[in-house]
Amino acid sequence: MSTESVLRIVWIYPDLLSTYGDRGNMLILAHRAALRGIPAQTYEVRSDQPMPATADIYLIGGGEDGPQALAAQRLIADGGVHRAVGQGAAVLAICAGYQLFGHSFFAKGAKFAGLGLLDLDSDRGETRAVGELRGEIDPRLGLPALTGFENHGGRTHLGPDVSPLARVSAGIGNDGQTEGAWHGKILGTYSHGPALARNPAIADLLLRWAIGADSLAPVDDTWAEALRAERLTAASV
Repeated sequence: MSTESVLRIVWIYPDLLSTYGDRGNMLILAHRAALRGIPAQTYEVRSDQPMPATADIYLIGGGEDGPQALAAQRLIADGGVHRAVGQGAAVLAICAGYQLFGHSFFAKGAKFAGLGLLDLDSDRGETRAVGELRGEIDPRLGLPALTGFENHGGRTHLGPDVSPLARVSAGIGNDGQTEGAWHGKILGTYSHGPALARNPAIADLLLRWAIGADSLAPVDDTWAEALRAERLTAASV
């Protein structure tokens, strides 16, 4: 993205995958861009529309089994997300959206092919993971602790070509030890909340990736930090 252009943020299939306030991730990204004087435009691309391949940031949320399977099938057939990632776009994938970015996942009792953009596979756990989620993010990303709310029945197994987003200190995440995954400019997590309301530093990382900046101008995060402190404390009780 050049300094004269507009930051393009795409929310993938809000008609299929949108639970636990995941739309907030799009709003927060646009807001934090505006605070820095970065012009941004948001696009909500429904499942009956072609996926643009030239945006800067792509967001995908959580959802139920049926919509998740349908979303994966349509995204594979469309190919727009694959082209966008190949051109250097940044991605934040949440819960069901995170699972479908891997090689495979289970929905409705059957195994489905994912997009294969993250080296991971997901299956079903013996119990459902519900509640506060907390973890220490991979230090290479330079971010503070992760906080979120999880509600999923899946378990995710990482391959050698992807790194855990965080090491779990509360909750389940992928498997009780790791949470989420990242590779290149793709971040995946089970964290709702929405994730970027609880983790504004992740929003800023996505913005930096999108505009090619090493840093962003500071903003007043007094209220965001108060929320984070409350939720991190709740997860440690």
